[in-house]
Amino acid sequence: MTIPSPRRALLPLGLTAALTLSACGGSGFEGGSESSGPSGEISVLIGSSGDAETQAVQDAVAAWSEESGVDAEVQVASDLPQQLSQGFAADNPPDVFYVSTDTLAGYANNGSLHAYGSELSNADAFFPSLVEAFTVDDEFYCAPKDFSTLGLVINDKLWQQAGLTEADIPTTWDELAQVAETLTEGDRVGLAFGPEYQRVGAFFPQAGGAMVSEDGTEATVDSQENLEALQFVQGMMQDGTAAYSSDLGAGWGGEAFGKELTAMTIEGNWIAGAMEADFPDVKYTVAELPEGPAGPGTLAFTNCWGIAEASGDKEDAVDLVEFLTTEERQLAFADAFGVIPSVESAADQYAEDRPEFAPFIAGADYAQNPPAQEGAADVIADFNAQLEGLKSGDPAAILASVQQSLQAVVEQGS
Repeated sequence: MTIPSPRRALLPLGLTAALTLSACGGSGFEGGSESSGPSGEISVLIGSSGDAETQAVQDAVAAWSEESGVDAEVQVASDLPQQLSQGFAADNPPDVFYVSTDTLAGYANNGSLHAYGSELSNADAFFPSLVEAFTVDDEFYCAPKDFSTLGLVINDKLWQQAGLTEADIPTTWDELAQVAETLTEGDRVGLAFGPEYQRVGAFFPQAGGAMVSEDGTEATVDSQENLEALQFVQGMMQDGTAAYSSDLGAGWGGEAFGKELTAMTIEGNWIAGAMEADFPDVKYTVAELPEGPAGPGTLAFTNCWGIAEASGDKEDAVDLVEFLTTEERQLAFADAFGVIPSVESAADQYAEDRPEFAPFIAGADYAQNPPAQEGAADVIADFNAQLEGLKSGDPAAILASVQQSLQAVVEQGS
């Protein structure tokens, strides 16, 4: 599962990838597929959040091998994008691998990816918004592996100490601003989040905005809706009721929340593992993000199971992905390392088993995907740098600058 921030981008759900590459050669992947024909063994390259995810994927792939009679090997990347690029350049990519939304278009447009989504017997079982995230030029390229949305995470103790009750959980921007003011005390702010589009951008759809048009042919960064969203966020920061986690001396929103530098934060369900590991005494409640003037809105983050066009074992690779995305396997992954299933029926079961995380799943119905055009990742990186100065900056100027860059990317891909 992708952790959506510059510090955590392109990494699976959990903390940063720390495992070293297993037996990876200079071409990027040892034992990868070659375009000459079937190799008789499926190679799988993943970016792992840790031992739990690695073991779960290895167990699932081993179970498929036993059932199918086809050998398969899982390797863990230390730098997944780099190793995939090396594998493709050497015509020796793995057969199956993780693909993030911001790298999908590039791989699809240069012919590296096999578009197999429509071949899956369970193609209709995934959340539509996730299918959209992995569709390029009307082709459903790859099966969503899992996902998360952003929610509002509330410190139970600080909430109660401020005299707030469940009835006060904010459902609108005005209510969010009010409770943030109530919760602000001394050096502690009511709300904190990372200084990045991957958090601030959640306010855009709440105001009716987006980074690109629905058909992806036009950048819409400098819209009045996005401006309204940035001005709202800026207003809370200038009032002293909201702050970036970095301004509080924390590396990300979860750390600021765990250290009680803030009473609320905006994060995905990956915060659960961090809280359990680092701040087990901090009890919290998750709510859907408050609605803006245009209604509910959040951002979705996900990876898919990519299959190399150069693979000589595409039929077996598709069969493996179909196995990995069954309800049974998705729930096993959820139990093992906390991801939210991308198959709707499995997500329903996940929510039933973990009602405290239901708000993250509810967000899937209206979540907006970050821009996935080839080159968009660089634009977002620049956007994040400019957002660091939002508190005293000019929101319109920031949006205008990013509009120009993203429009160039969109036109290049047209």
